[in-house]
Amino acid sequence: MLRYVLKRVVIALLTVFVLATVTFFLSKLLPGDPFMNEKIPVSVQEKQRAYYGLDKPVIQQYFIYMGNLLRGDLGTSIKFVGRSVRDIIGEFFPVSAKLGLIALSFAEIIGLLFGILCAQYRNRWPDYVLMVFAILGIALPSMVVGPLIRYLFGVQLRWLPVGGWGKTWQQAIMPAFVLGLGTIAGNTRSMRACMLAVITQDYVKTARAKGMSPVRVVLKHELKNSLVPMLANLGPMIAGVLMGSFVVEQIFVIPGLGKHFVNAVSTLDYPLIMGLTIFYGAFLVVMNLLVDILYGWVDPRIRVK
Repeated sequence: MLRYVLKRVVIALLTVFVLATVTFFLSKLLPGDPFMNEKIPVSVQEKQRAYYGLDKPVIQQYFIYMGNLLRGDLGTSIKFVGRSVRDIIGEFFPVSAKLGLIALSFAEIIGLLFGILCAQYRNRWPDYVLMVFAILGIALPSMVVGPLIRYLFGVQLRWLPVGGWGKTWQQAIMPAFVLGLGTIAGNTRSMRACMLAVITQDYVKTARAKGMSPVRVVLKHELKNSLVPMLANLGPMIAGVLMGSFVVEQIFVIPGLGKHFVNAVSTLDYPLIMGLTIFYGAFLVVMNLLVDILYGWVDPRIRVK
């Protein structure tokens, strides 16, 4: 098990290193200059570039940035003068994470429940209805679903606030639903497939033949063994939902990391672009690492791969 864990840790570290390298050089390919302004004297612009180290050759900038990154320094934002990228992440990530936790909690429960119902009523009307919902949940992007339910429940019916965050718990309902919709749909399809594969196993047929109640069969045999294959998708799912959605945060005016990433790209805030991208990527890698370790612990056959 130790060898398996160490191998996964090394792969995770290499992945973060490649991500940081690619992100750095791609950000340098963005057209424009963050300090280009006709109202600012050229001498001042040059001093600004020198302050952020942008007057040095790109390869030298790269080694300086990677050295700072190893010390946990993500740089200083260009747009938010005097504020480090770490401070910005520390202030706004909790909002995205809280929204993600709410969305993930109900999405996991509803998705697993829908998947179980689809398997138990396979090829009958509940199965067809829920699978249509799952297909629509995957096919319709947040940029379509968000404005629709915002207009319907927020503007027309006035049941829920149209935006904002932190004042009332109702403000979290619509963005959490939109953010978790894809997870619900994905879990429904995955759980249905896993349950159908388990239902045909001999131990399930034996349990039913012995007269065990359908509920006990589902909870003790079918559900427990169906959850193991779903662990493989758990890492990206958790990371994607907990980090929030740039689109959802923009639609519902939520002060999370999403708006800062969008603004960083539009204003060519290189340190913030790289910092947020590396932070998100590292978070995803860590979630995958934890799931890999959990998967290897649950299924010892995985450790030999």
